Amino acid sequence: MSKSRLEAFSDGVIAIIITIMVLELKVPHEPTFAALKELAPIFVSYVLSFIYVGIYWNNHHHLWQAGKQVNGRILWANMHLLFWLSLLPFATAWSGETFFSALPMATYGFVLWMAAFAYFLLVRAMIAHHGKDSALAVAIGKDSKGLISLVGYTIAIAVAFYKPWLSFALYILVALHWFIPDRRIEKNLK
Repeated sequence: MSKSRLEAFSDGVIAIIITIMVLELKVPHEPTFAALKELAPIFVSYVLSFIYVGIYWNNHHHLWQAGKQVNGRILWANMHLLFWLSLLPFATAWSGETFFSALPMATYGFVLWMAAFAYFLLVRAMIAHHGKDSALAVAIGKDSKGLISLVGYTIAIAVAFYKPWLSFALYILVALHWFIPDRRIEKNLK
């Protein structure tokens, strides 16, 4: 089966996720800086989530540079990833609208953790389909970057119940860890 339909569908879903997130940014009713200040947590939450969606889109694109074909397992693994990404607008809005309270921050982290785990499963499904000696398998290697992210999210979720601001800082650190595109795949496809 060709990969083009999966890529196009995934791109569409990711575009919709971004659209839903931006719709949560309500226009203030007052023309004042104070009114804008009230939106600051929602805006900051949106910016972080936009960066995360961008990171997933970027790495998904790189992943499909190495993938040549898809099978049923890959299709379902991709749907699993898209499911968790589709919950990001909810977690984003809840954390921003509650000024980064404990449970919303833990929920935000749980959604990020599950998306990262789903991406891990998608990569494993692709490696299984393309072979352990494929360019993709060589590029991914032990996937320490992905494992570090899961550990970071786990710590951030636990910390959210005691210091939600620290949890938010850890989410930023994990995003910074991925902000520079993962070049492992590009290096191995040359």
